[in-house]
Amino acid sequence: MAPNRTDTDDPVQAAWLYHVGGLSQEEVSQRLGISRFKVLRLLAEARDSGIVRVSIDHETTGTLALADRLAERFSLAEVQVAPMDGMPDDDAVARRAVGIVGAGFLARIARGDGGQKIGVGWGRTLAAMTDALTGLRNPNLTFVSLMGTMARTSVANPVDICARLASLTGGGAMFLPAPFLADSVEDCTVILRQRLVRETLRAAQTADRMMISAGECAPGAILYDSGILTDDDARALAAAGVAGDSTGKFFRADGSLADTPLNARAPSIGLDDLHRVDVTLMVAGTAKRRAALAVLRAGFVNRLMVDARLGAALLAADTQD
Repeated sequence: MAPNRTDTDDPVQAAWLYHVGGLSQEEVSQRLGISRFKVLRLLAEARDSGIVRVSIDHETTGTLALADRLAERFSLAEVQVAPMDGMPDDDAVARRAVGIVGAGFLARIARGDGGQKIGVGWGRTLAAMTDALTGLRNPNLTFVSLMGTMARTSVANPVDICARLASLTGGGAMFLPAPFLADSVEDCTVILRQRLVRETLRAAQTADRMMISAGECAPGAILYDSGILTDDDARALAAAGVAGDSTGKFFRADGSLADTPLNARAPSIGLDDLHRVDVTLMVAGTAKRRAALAVLRAGFVNRLMVDARLGAALLAADTQD
């Protein structure tokens, strides 16, 4: 009787022969007795399902020079720039590129047996990092969400990001049991009194590191598309001159907190907590230029992971301002 095979056997075998065994697609085709077209399909399936994860050594002269300029301009301890030469000018592509860079950074700082508590924000760039993460196993890691959550499942949701990182690394996860935005300041005050909320926030406040992203507070951003913001909320943000958000805080273009009640309606860590710890900002796509500048100017970011096009746009915009 033939052995039972799972749905993933074929893509795993094709991916192993191609990526690990070093066989060409034609040689994989011959070895497995299938067409080259089917080999291509199996390799794509292995990549899309997460069986295969990609990492890239990106230390080119151009990106290193840009990284140095960004580090000097914004007084950062470290900047890593994902190259974009020859790649389409597409925000999704930029997010994947920065996600690969961020995954390499996380694998570098969290490898080994030492315990670390890593505070995690939300967003599509951080989700891209979890998609790219490979080779990191450390059961002593704990990933803690830094703010409340969305009502629906999403790869960009802090709960989903923390859960996936914990699963990939063999570590643990802690979720803030609260909405991203309460209906009122009074409601937020009640939420913050809850025992589980207090315990999770204490864990977040004592994190060894934090990895965050930035939102552009404009149509197309997660806050808008997810239904978290009402029309009145959106108008209030615009009236307050909000340029970007991060970890439940809304910033003006100069990096100051905007004068809006929404900053008191988001159960999350405080601004002082961000200033206390090593914070890595991951941001991708030129549409994030204004939001990224606002968060960088807030003064709590220590490290930046960015794509080359956005990095150049940040330098140009900061010079113009």
